[in-house]
Amino acid sequence: MTRTWDIERPVACALGDLGTPRRRRPGRDVPNTLAVRPFCRTTIRLTGMAETPQRPDMPSEPTGHMRAGLPRARSGQRIGLLGGSFDPPHAGHVHITLEALKRFRLDRVWWLVSPGNPLKPDSPAAIERRMAAARAVMDHPRVAITDIERRMGTRYTAETLDGLRARYRNVRFVWLMGADNLASFHRWQQWQRIFDIVPVGIFARPSSRVAARTSPAAARYRKAQLAGRSASLLPQARPPAWCFVNVPMVNLSSSDIRARGEWLR
Repeated sequence: MTRTWDIERPVACALGDLGTPRRRRPGRDVPNTLAVRPFCRTTIRLTGMAETPQRPDMPSEPTGHMRAGLPRARSGQRIGLLGGSFDPPHAGHVHITLEALKRFRLDRVWWLVSPGNPLKPDSPAAIERRMAAARAVMDHPRVAITDIERRMGTRYTAETLDGLRARYRNVRFVWLMGADNLASFHRWQQWQRIFDIVPVGIFARPSSRVAARTSPAAARYRKAQLAGRSASLLPQARPPAWCFVNVPMVNLSSSDIRARGEWLR
């Protein structure tokens, strides 16, 4: 079953006032609508898979994870990890999250709101503010907004993945990122280790396709690439494995929103 969101494309949706999805009533075909206000221009339709009931034979991870502020995960689940500063979060993040749930057949997506980006010289807005904005923008039962890196004390993605894999031993994680990140991925600390320990799902972004496809990381792992039509197989693929997915693009970026003065640090 699928759910459909009609999102009014904002100038800076992180500053908008989020409505909550309307649920279908029995016998009535009522769409789920997620409206972002007040910076509206056009409307885009995003479709994701509906909540999948949990099987009773899938035990939960230890409750200590919840006490530590980490999200709960069940054995065998396929969980996408979308990391970044989210400074601010916007409709583009929402778009690739819903596409990831659908294209990679994920059970969950976790947003990893980082304390800071080691590759950027400027400090982002306070993490509490970015977390609150992310929760306002991304309201979905299968998406968790987390500050995992702050809680685990990790600074780099490879460290974060090591920590998660140690805590959730039977969970299938998939690292999610835009094509612009693939273009510069060889600058990330231990970037080859990231490819070697988890599958990687990559989404096309405006003006980044060519640079991503010709990047050092793409060349290094060319033989490990899955075709886009096989995207649903990525979570169970043995690393290194990656998939480049072309999706309808939303031309928004956090840097552009900040440049227009619509998000002040």
